[in-house]
Amino acid sequence: MWFQLSNDILRASQWQRGFCLVLAALLAACDGRQSALDPAGTGAESIATLFWWMCGGALLIWAAVMAITLYATQAHPEEHGIRSARWLILGGGVIFPVVVLTGLLIYGLMLMPQLSSSEDVSMRVEVSGEQWWWRVRYRTDEGEAIDLANEIRLPVGQRVAFSLTSPDVIHSFWIPSLGGKVDMIPGRTNQLVLEPTRTGSFRGACAEYCGTSHALMAFPVVVMETAAFDEWLAQQAQPAQEPESALQRQGQHAFLSNGCGACHRVRGTEADGTVGPDLTHVGSRLSLAAGILPADIDAFQRWIGHTGEIKPDVRMPTFGMLPNDQLTAMAHYLKGLE
Repeated sequence: MWFQLSNDILRASQWQRGFCLVLAALLAACDGRQSALDPAGTGAESIATLFWWMCGGALLIWAAVMAITLYATQAHPEEHGIRSARWLILGGGVIFPVVVLTGLLIYGLMLMPQLSSSEDVSMRVEVSGEQWWWRVRYRTDEGEAIDLANEIRLPVGQRVAFSLTSPDVIHSFWIPSLGGKVDMIPGRTNQLVLEPTRTGSFRGACAEYCGTSHALMAFPVVVMETAAFDEWLAQQAQPAQEPESALQRQGQHAFLSNGCGACHRVRGTEADGTVGPDLTHVGSRLSLAAGILPADIDAFQRWIGHTGEIKPDVRMPTFGMLPNDQLTAMAHYLKGLE
């Protein structure tokens, strides 16, 4: 008997540990820089509220169905009359779910206008999803365009309108902590309005399968105080700084002589390509290759020499045939573009 009791206690404790682990994993998934349930924007707050109301509605419907089941099979297992059975089925199985789901639908539809309304926006940002990176363009009050890539920074407390499109396949723009997702469709421009409510670093991603390297298409999002954001944007509008060291000058020469300027633009130099990302200030970005590598010298060298291995089917050619000293010099040059 004692042996059986010990086994029962052991099995119970194992079950409890397992339950605690699952609960901890579920709760941990509600937090973080890519969590829709840890909102940092007005849009995300509305979506999170809708989610919890939907969970509550689902719980009510489940409770009603379970109550009917217990009533029919346990509380009163005898044969029911046609009239009482009809009321159980129609009331608990049809009318109640329809009322709850209709209420949730109306509430969800009421949220949609505020997520796309462009009233009182302080800035417009154009984002193009491409295989497999993000072309970003800020529009200033004077109409000037400031081109970046694979990184978005926003001022806290201000409404920003995003114009979203794609030149190749369908992508989906999503920053879970700030708002909802919107598809980027070739030949069409969709709009999304975000209003960050707190500063911090978040993660955006493509939420629509778009090809081989779909999972390698992310971007960091930084929400900043307004003064810091204005200073950052003014710095991004400046042309590239001149190489400071002999190694950086050697890297600039290698960059231009190997044809990199045909695809990439570095404002203030001969490089004026528009096919690939703008690299004018690439050294100051938080990541490289659409959020999959750190923006350090080693990562720059790896990316230039092993592009296809890091991101399969990427359109940028691999320059692994170049001498190692050229790759190193180019990495130093690009990192120096801050």
